Amino acid sequence: MKSSSRLYFIDAVRAFAILMMLQGHFIDTLLGVEFRDPNNIAFSIWQYFRGITAPMFFTISGLIFTYLLLKSQQKGTTKQRLQKGLNRGIMLMAIGYALRVPIFRWFTGSFDTYFLVIDVLQCIGLSLILIVLGYKLMKQNHRLFSTAMLLIGITIFLLEPTYRTYTASGIPLVFANFITKSNGSIFTIFPWFGYMALGAFLATLFYRFEGRSNFKRVAIMAFFAAGVILIYCSTVFLKYFGEITEIQLLIDVSNFNYLFIRLGNVLVIFGLFYALENALKQTLILRIGQKTLSIYVIHFIVLYGSFTGWGLNRILGKNLNPFEAIFGAILFLITISLVAIYRVKANTFVYAKLQLWYGSLKKFTNAKGTPKR
Repeated sequence: MKSSSRLYFIDAVRAFAILMMLQGHFIDTLLGVEFRDPNNIAFSIWQYFRGITAPMFFTISGLIFTYLLLKSQQKGTTKQRLQKGLNRGIMLMAIGYALRVPIFRWFTGSFDTYFLVIDVLQCIGLSLILIVLGYKLMKQNHRLFSTAMLLIGITIFLLEPTYRTYTASGIPLVFANFITKSNGSIFTIFPWFGYMALGAFLATLFYRFEGRSNFKRVAIMAFFAAGVILIYCSTVFLKYFGEITEIQLLIDVSNFNYLFIRLGNVLVIFGLFYALENALKQTLILRIGQKTLSIYVIHFIVLYGSFTGWGLNRILGKNLNPFEAIFGAILFLITISLVAIYRVKANTFVYAKLQLWYGSLKKFTNAKGTPKR
């Protein structure tokens, strides 16, 4: 297979997703309650597109990580890439927990378990670890891995009614928070690992077919076609097959079919950005797409007051009118993006420290395992 150039549309999608997240979090956190009218067309459109952000982020994360993992085999660096994936997964989980640690409250002797709730970083981190373990378990068999990721993603979506209200009672909180929202978790491994798995499946298709002629044209059409089918037809299909097979689970999924519809939205966006890829090369948006972790960390500290407890949510509260919220969101995403691009190297610094820690631990364990003469 021919080696291909960088998939620029991936960075573009990541940039779009992180910018959507910034404005979504800012407006949702600070817009006055009286302006949140679901019957208002502008608000309902904003709310709908905000719902696409997380599925897009998880899917593109699974795609880019798995694509680079598969490409590493050509360079003979698969072992290093797998280790890097594990390290990054651990790093993301550690940062996710750290962002919710109320340091000053702890100093006053006030402790609670809220810092154990799971947010996007912990969920993506664990998902990366699961992809790495799955790839190793299948002994780097690309076709088996591809099939497994597709089936896992679809199965997680189809089983959504079975875990929707699961409370994980009797399970230690640190583990329960990964599988239930009853304790305050924002994201849980189900259904969100489903999007990561399907992103990994898409990566296997890119890796296998991208060297062929007309691949890009076919991929763009496939993205649009599959996306439209999922958005407008998946509910009907699920209900139809549920009724003819008398499988209540399929009917239950069709009655609350947000996962497949959101996946359809994501595929349409992928198709759009892939079609516009040539126009997006060497632009600022690509740099934003490469700094998503730094952007996320900075925005979380500024907006939610990580460590100090003093963020915009506490300073301003839900008191902005629509004009103020929109103007503030634009200023917020521009400022955070520029700071992340030109001033911060958080992901590089933390990753380097993690590698140093892992290397020291490995040397220590090897030394402990060496028999004395």
